[in-house]
Amino acid sequence: MNINDLKTIAQLEQFLTGTQSVAFVVASTKRDIYQDIQRTLAIFRYPALDKPSKGVVVRFLIKITGYSRQQVTRLVKQYRDTGKVERQQRTHQGFKSIYTAEDIRLLAALDERHNTLSGPATKKLCERAHTLFGQTQYQHLAGISVAHLYNLRKSKPYLRQRYTLEKTRPKVALIGERKKPQANGQPGYIRIDTVHQGDLDKQKGVYHINAVDEVTQFEVVCTVEKISEQYLMPAIEQLLTCFPFVIKGFHSDNGSEYINYKVAALLTKLLIEFTKSRSRQTNDNALAESKNGSVIRKLFGYAHIPQQWASLINTFNHETLFPYINYHRPCFFPKTVKDKNGKDKKIYPYECMMTPYDKLKSIENAKNYLKPGVTFEILDKFALSQTDDQAAEQLQKERSKLFKTINERGLKSG
Repeated sequence: MNINDLKTIAQLEQFLTGTQSVAFVVASTKRDIYQDIQRTLAIFRYPALDKPSKGVVVRFLIKITGYSRQQVTRLVKQYRDTGKVERQQRTHQGFKSIYTAEDIRLLAALDERHNTLSGPATKKLCERAHTLFGQTQYQHLAGISVAHLYNLRKSKPYLRQRYTLEKTRPKVALIGERKKPQANGQPGYIRIDTVHQGDLDKQKGVYHINAVDEVTQFEVVCTVEKISEQYLMPAIEQLLTCFPFVIKGFHSDNGSEYINYKVAALLTKLLIEFTKSRSRQTNDNALAESKNGSVIRKLFGYAHIPQQWASLINTFNHETLFPYINYHRPCFFPKTVKDKNGKDKKIYPYECMMTPYDKLKSIENAKNYLKPGVTFEILDKFALSQTDDQAAEQLQKERSKLFKTINERGLKSG
């Protein structure tokens, strides 16, 4: 029997139970399927059938079309409402995009300049660019949510412009800690650590001396050839001079480059409290350790850099890196709250994100902590002399020039 010969509900039931042998051809296009559904509903006068018979017709249509019950039910409803079963072509194009391809290219360029900071930090840069520096092209990105910012970073226009892969590099800090410094919300208590720039053929690379203020996250990086007294003492004196506020505390791990009589004598002369890390308290110097990864390793990587370039790198640190990380690079700052058990807990709200210099200015009676001869008028003029983008572009330009010089002269000398 041909499917067109099925004229009664009883025959449909026999077909569904498999007792009636029927030959039928599955329609090749959706339009043909819809026409078959309409023809079947018309032949059996579907609207006039009783409920059990309607169920038989629906099961029959599911069987021959392969559609789900929900889809067949929708098409039957269309037939009851209009007398036809027609394909309803989608006419709208979905949601309108808020962020254009130009916005995505702008975000990619911003990430390129700033070495792809975290989502909140990037959002803060967009806000500062629009509100503080009047860069109107950041109008849309200034209002973006952090979650959607990460969505844009996954988009094809963004990935076509830049694509970076970074592996997590674990760092074990073998720290034996002695005393935790107590800053009590006052600037001037710095944490210091040493970062070695790799070995090559038993030749040591340069050493970066990284000092970070506990409260404001003001950061000074000095680069030396070796960590012997001859090179380290001038570097420590230089970094203490670079901070705009008076230094009151100096905290390090138990490395011999810092735990020695020369460093202790220098700090005693300057009336600076000298503390070192306690045993099994790895958070004492965690701030400096985190800055090692997020600033120094991100800029200089892990590859070997010969010691002969220490002076050139140190000039780059002082003239280019120092202004950028302290006046133009936003950081998270913790806020202490009580949890349900009454214990102190640190959280990092977006509202507390700012640059180290902005954090310094936000401290109560901040001008009292500045060094003699240093005023916020002078520092403001320096901070606003460049936009965040201009400072980042200068950093990338000078870093490229630095590594180009090292590579070219290294090849000639080799």
